[in-house]
Amino acid sequence: MKMVVSLPDQENEYQLLQAADARATAARLGFDVDVLDAESSPVLQIQQIFKATRADPAAIVVEPFTSDGIVRIARHCLQARIAVAFLNATAADIGSVRQEAPDVPLLIVSSDQVDIGRVQARQLRALRPTGGHVLYIQGPATASASQERYAGLREGLDGSDITLTVLDGHWTESSAFAAVRSWLRLKLWETSPVDVVAAQDDSMARGARRAIETSPEVAARWAQVEYVGIDGVPDVGQRMVSEGQLAATVVMPSNTGPAMEALYRALREGTLPDSISLATRSYPDESELARIGRARAKRRKPSPAVLHD
Repeated sequence: MKMVVSLPDQENEYQLLQAADARATAARLGFDVDVLDAESSPVLQIQQIFKATRADPAAIVVEPFTSDGIVRIARHCLQARIAVAFLNATAADIGSVRQEAPDVPLLIVSSDQVDIGRVQARQLRALRPTGGHVLYIQGPATASASQERYAGLREGLDGSDITLTVLDGHWTESSAFAAVRSWLRLKLWETSPVDVVAAQDDSMARGARRAIETSPEVAARWAQVEYVGIDGVPDVGQRMVSEGQLAATVVMPSNTGPAMEALYRALREGTLPDSISLATRSYPDESELARIGRARAKRRKPSPAVLHD
C-alpha cells in the first residue's frame, strides 16, 4: 500500500509536524508514503495531486492551501477510485460529491476551527481584561480554516472592549513579517498603538514580532506588546511560551496520522466515519492565563502613547 500526503508548505512548523507524523504513521502501519510540498501555491498543489493520482496510490491526504480546490480534488480522486482525506478544511457541498462514489472513502479530519478562534478570543480577553487594540494576522482569506478561526474570534470578542486591525498572511513567518512591515510603513501605529499581536499560527506570530523588533522606533514604543499564536507544537510554540516569546498559543494536534490510520483501516476493513474532530486546548491553561493577565494589568502603567481609556 502507498499513500500520498499533500501539505501546503514545509516552512510552517505545524506542517513539518504533519509531515513527520505522516512518515511515522506509515512506518508504524507498514506502508509507503510520499509527502508533497505545495510551496504555498494552490495551483502547484492541484498539479502535484493530479500527477500523483496517475501512479494509482491507495489514498491521498490533503491539507489544502485554500478551500477553493477541495471539490475539484475530491471529485478527481473519487473518479480515479482513490480514497481521499482533507485536513483542517471544509466545503459546503462535499457531501454531494461523496454521493458520486459512495464506496470510495472520503474523510474530513480537523480540529474545530471556529472553537480555536473562540479559545484565542478568551486568551485575548484574559490578557487584556480592560480592553485594548489587537493587531490580528490571519491566513489566506480563501482558506476555510482562516475564515472559521476569524469567525470564532469575533464571536468570542463580542461585547468586549478589544478592537482589531486585520492583516493577511499565508501561514508563514515571512508572510507575516512582510504584512506587518508594510502596515508599519503606513504610520498608523503612531495613532493606533497595539497592545497584543494575535496570529492564526505561531509562525506568523513570530514573523510579526520580528517585524516590530526590527523597527527601532516602533519597538521602543511597543515594548510591552504581547504575542499569541496557534499550533502549539511542543518544541516550537509551547517552548516560545515558556521562554516568554509568546504569551499564549492554542495547541492543535497533527491531523495527518489520524487521517492516514482511518483510511488504512477503511481500505482493509471497509468502515470509515465521515469526519473526525480532534480536541484543542489553550497553552498555558486558560485559568492560569487569566491569573497572569490580572497580575499584569495591576503592574501595567499607562503609556502616554496609548489612546485607549
